[in-house]
Amino acid sequence: MGKGGALSEGVVKNILLSYACVAIWIFLSFTVIVYNKYILDRKMYNWPYPISLTMIHMAFCSSLAYLLVRVFKLVEPVSMSLELFVKSVLPIGALYSFSLWFSNSAYIYLSVSFIQMLKALMPVAVYSIGVMLKKDAFRSDTMANMLSISLGVAVAAYGEARFDTWGVILQLGAVAFEATRLVMIQILLTSKGITLNPITSLYYVAPCCLIFLFVPWIIVEYPLLKDNSSFHLDYLIFGTNSFCAFALNLAVFLLVGKTSALTMNVAGVVKDWLLIAFSWSVIKDTVTPINLVGYGLAFLGVAYYNHSKLQALKAKEAQKKVPQPDEEAARMGRWERNGKLVEGF
Repeated sequence: MGKGGALSEGVVKNILLSYACVAIWIFLSFTVIVYNKYILDRKMYNWPYPISLTMIHMAFCSSLAYLLVRVFKLVEPVSMSLELFVKSVLPIGALYSFSLWFSNSAYIYLSVSFIQMLKALMPVAVYSIGVMLKKDAFRSDTMANMLSISLGVAVAAYGEARFDTWGVILQLGAVAFEATRLVMIQILLTSKGITLNPITSLYYVAPCCLIFLFVPWIIVEYPLLKDNSSFHLDYLIFGTNSFCAFALNLAVFLLVGKTSALTMNVAGVVKDWLLIAFSWSVIKDTVTPINLVGYGLAFLGVAYYNHSKLQALKAKEAQKKVPQPDEEAARMGRWERNGKLVEGF
């Protein structure tokens, strides 16, 4: 096989690897969502304790992350001071804990399909919070795009057969906390040159989640669990559920590392449609035509937003590759002095 054939074979392998990463991420994300719904829903496994389930996940992920970082040393820990940990990681951990708590709580009240439709508001929340915190600049065209997404979700909510106000409040709260967390990661960590992959994120953030969830757990769920003497923890159910949650974080690391964040966004859209179809066909949740029309509008808005972000990123990368006048002059051994180009160094 010639050089061209070898190159073609390598390209094919990369394409197949990318598709495999996408498929693994979609499968694990799909599994975690459906598994959580199964455990928390009163008509299924009937264990409506979302704080406890989140704490089990965080304890499991903390333990495995510690083993991978400190014992097996597969991932290097990030060097950070105690001050940085307290000022940056703790707030992110608090936001993450409330995001997971509220998100898991919503499965008790809402269908899987409707929850996925409400999650389409994530770009709206991220952009709005970014503007409020002066991380993003306000643009009228982007805000119009956000309003179109919101309109689509509102139409989907109008057509929801099992609309539950408390469930919607919980899910919207989860979206708000998660969007704030994503913006704060940029402000508190990324801007300081600190990048956490999913494993190191769990290593630092998961223990914080346990701490922040402990107080509401003592107040809200511990008395209920204490009175429920007939319940015994099913290690197979909760062990496999927690392992899937941890594997999902690894899949995120693998997917973004082998492809890109944009690929993950596109894969997320595919996953959402699959979940809606699964919710309708297997779980027998009611999905109305108005639901689909509304989510279709929101989907188009999200797709346009992702396209705009991609074009802006390409333009930024292209601008970096074009030599600036000062850089070009320096490359040619010249610089400007008093408005005149001078040779030499």
